[in-house]
Amino acid sequence: MAPTIHASAVLVGARALLIQGPPGSGKSRLVLALLQAADRGALRFVRLVADDRVEVEATHGRLLLRPAPALAGLLEVRGLGIRRLPHEPAAVAAAVVELGQARTDRLPEPAQASIAGVLLPRLSIAAAEAPLPLVLAYLGTTDALAK
Repeated sequence: MAPTIHASAVLVGARALLIQGPPGSGKSRLVLALLQAADRGALRFVRLVADDRVEVEATHGRLLLRPAPALAGLLEVRGLGIRRLPHEPAAVAAAVVELGQARTDRLPEPAQASIAGVLLPRLSIAAAEAPLPLVLAYLGTTDALAK
């Protein structure tokens, strides 16, 4: 069994975003917002991979993400409770989104995160920032998910 980390993951197109941050930073809320963005046509395809606990496995230089078995298909929606959604059983991570940062630079240099020994592009978002517009801008201006 692969180790798990406290995070959420969402498939956007063919590759996944691994969403990290402290408790209450909005990981599940960002997953829901991305799913709703796909429903509105702002993104072609978005599907839940995991919420709250993500199994991570480094394989052939890639980071494979899976839901913790007990939480597969479940998303916590604050104010509504736990909801069951369609989900992907596994996805390859393309980038890491870090929520709840103390601050972020106005013009940051490209950054990376190391998860299970795999280096991935990292997008850091300050706690005071709304994450969805920044993630949509990132997705629209990078080829990280196209690889």
